[in-house]
Amino acid sequence: MTRDALLMASLVVLIAGARVAAPIIVPILVAGVLSIICATPTSWLTSHKVPAPLAVAVVMVGLLAISFLALALIGTSLAELSNDLPVYQATVRDRTREVAAWLGGRGIEVSDQVLQDLFNPSRMLRVVGTLASGLGGLLGSIVLVLLTTVFMLLEMSEFPAKALAARRPERTLAEMHRVTDNVKRYMALKTLISLVTGVSVSIWLTVVGVRYVLLWGALAFLLNYVPNIGSIIAAIPAILLAYLQLGLGGAIATAVGYLVINMVIGNFIEPRLFGREVGLSTLVVFLSLVFWGWVLGPVGMLLSVPLTMIVKIGLEASEQTRWIAVLLGNKVAAEETISV
Repeated sequence: MTRDALLMASLVVLIAGARVAAPIIVPILVAGVLSIICATPTSWLTSHKVPAPLAVAVVMVGLLAISFLALALIGTSLAELSNDLPVYQATVRDRTREVAAWLGGRGIEVSDQVLQDLFNPSRMLRVVGTLASGLGGLLGSIVLVLLTTVFMLLEMSEFPAKALAARRPERTLAEMHRVTDNVKRYMALKTLISLVTGVSVSIWLTVVGVRYVLLWGALAFLLNYVPNIGSIIAAIPAILLAYLQLGLGGAIATAVGYLVINMVIGNFIEPRLFGREVGLSTLVVFLSLVFWGWVLGPVGMLLSVPLTMIVKIGLEASEQTRWIAVLLGNKVAAEETISV
């Protein structure tokens, strides 16, 4: 009993420390995920007799080029939206009168001011701004992230030799490979699905006639990494803008497009691609979103599933904690863990 209480107290202290040290932990975690993702092209280059430092440099330059191009496109759309906000502010008054009149005809009295606050176009930027604030802080540590990623990539080639010093080197290597392989597959598939989601949203909004399609497509791509609620959050500002720009019909068309895209991808494409890769129950995925978001902020929400997968694999490695891993997993994963 004393041992269990000591473990629980240590866990509480560890979580509290992680929350306080989030500004340091987040860049390191992001660097770890980036190094796992970049390990495949780096290994391919080194297998073709490219020196490891040069291979890492080539991969990092490619990563930076893609990142800066994406940021430039998103920044342009954000700047245009910010400049046009005063125009939409005038439209809000007309739209709120329409809504107030429609509600008044049904016996529901709502003041124009309440509706103007509700449909304030500046709210469209708050969803983006909340996530961007966390990512902006991460960009402020971009040098730390890049340097850590570089050193991690260079260190990966030496890890098998270092693992021989462990008490059980075969098991240590197997667990390390399992962690990296699971995170790599998850991030690769999730990136592909998010890319399809973002492109589909941009195409649909172009057809409907909503402006700033690159911004909404990028937002859909980014928030698709946030499980359960990410797609819903991404749709809200686009639907609000469609209502201000095109009226009720445009808002309904936009909402229907988001609904169809997310239903098709979430219910048909994603389950087929992932299969048993995640191995987490739906409840655990949602709770991990809340937990890691509370501990690490917006970046923790984006990385909630990979982090929980790593914790689950670590718990499976010990007989004393394997039962916790069973509780975190879905039915299929639980059966597989018990049979081991």
